[in-house]
Amino acid sequence: MNQNQKKGKTTLVILTILCIVLIAVSVVSSSATAPVTGITGYVITPIQKGMNVLGSFLSGFSTNMTDAASLREENARLQAQVDTLTEENSKLVLNKEELDRLQKLLSLKEQYSDYDTVGARVISKGAGNWFSSFTIDKGSKDGISVDCNVMAGAGLCGIVTAVGPNWARVRSIIDDNSNVSAMISTTSDTCIIAGNLQLIDEGTLSLVKLTDDNNHVHVGDKVVTSSISEKFLPGILIGYISELNNDSNNLTKSGTVNPAVDFRHLQEVLVIRTKKVYVAEDADASAEEMTEAPDTTKLTAPRAEDAAAAQENAAQAEQQGDEGQGEEQQAQEAPGEGGAE
Repeated sequence: MNQNQKKGKTTLVILTILCIVLIAVSVVSSSATAPVTGITGYVITPIQKGMNVLGSFLSGFSTNMTDAASLREENARLQAQVDTLTEENSKLVLNKEELDRLQKLLSLKEQYSDYDTVGARVISKGAGNWFSSFTIDKGSKDGISVDCNVMAGAGLCGIVTAVGPNWARVRSIIDDNSNVSAMISTTSDTCIIAGNLQLIDEGTLSLVKLTDDNNHVHVGDKVVTSSISEKFLPGILIGYISELNNDSNNLTKSGTVNPAVDFRHLQEVLVIRTKKVYVAEDADASAEEMTEAPDTTKLTAPRAEDAAAAQENAAQAEQQGDEGQGEEQQAQEAPGEGGAE
């Protein structure tokens, strides 16, 4: 037992001495290597900082690249949504504009409900900015024929001049070759609305030959188609007087009219299949017959004169043949009978 205690004490002493030696060596070593460690730290520390900065930059760059790719994808997705919404919005705007036009056309149809009408779309037009002549997508198959009146906007637009199975050509009232017999709705004074493409550039129509003896017609009065027009149905709105002046003859007046139709932006029209029945046709026919009668008389008169001359020559021949006085007088009466035939 004593031996074991001795061994333990011996071991403890040895360990204590070893610790003291190691401590001493550590103190001596740290003192000796301190300058080297300082130099090493002075050189390596900036490098380590640079490496840390570079690592942080590369890490951030990688993160930014990832974020940029995500942002590009998100931007492309949002741009596609914007394009879709813009397209849908454009369609909605166009649909609303078309709906507004069709509602106006429906209102016009209801306003002239006494007439048989059919709607049509404008598919082409003549040269220039104005719809002075244009073609629609309805024709004879739809009951449209030449001289059918055409309306648009709030009133009269023109008249059909040519027709095919599924198309019709329309001449607007602004065309230079157009003349519409019109009247003032408040006074029934008659006038003519003459087409003038130069004047329509100012947004007006030409009003001429207005008979206003009592000076009852004023600016702002409504102008409609006249009941004496040969081709246009009565009472269709043309426009409103914007200017009025006395002519040099002091018998008639001229001026301008603001049209009820936008002749620059025609897209849909309303064709009236009910055509004007011109009641003066019978009177015109009678007048033509009366005119032809004198012509017939003039054609037959020369033939009667020739017959009278022939009979007169025969009478003279008989006279030369020693015919009696009674026979000569009878021969002179013969031309009167021939002229009556």
